[in-house]
Amino acid sequence: MPEQDADRRDRLEIRAGFGVVGDRYAGRAAHRDASVTVIATEPLDALARELGMPPFDPLLTRRNVALRGADVESLRGTTFALDCGEGVVVLRGGRPANPCAWMDVVLAPGAHRGMRGRGGIRCAPETGGVLRLGPAVLMVPGRPGD
Repeated sequence: MPEQDADRRDRLEIRAGFGVVGDRYAGRAAHRDASVTVIATEPLDALARELGMPPFDPLLTRRNVALRGADVESLRGTTFALDCGEGVVVLRGGRPANPCAWMDVVLAPGAHRGMRGRGGIRCAPETGGVLRLGPAVLMVPGRPGD
């Protein structure tokens, strides 16, 4: 498996209408409404168990943001915010982030098929800001706690 450490970042700068600064797809017209990808770690953990593997590193899915304890799939069509302590970043949840066949190489054989329906979502950044590795607060207007 190719080395992935160069993809690991402690901090992402998000720009509204652009995406993740430094991302190869940032600012491209085809990705403007889908420039930030978000995945939940629990479905990945479940998939690893189903495939008889140790837990997967979420970085290997090539998603920008991995959340634990959040129902990411329910955020499709919803505007939500993440606050990592450096200000709030508002995202609009969009279409599914469908997995590619590369998942069978970097995770395990069968991961491509197994991630269907739980590969996360593509989001449009409505505000800019910084997301960093570590705890974050997920805010969804109209849901309890927000």
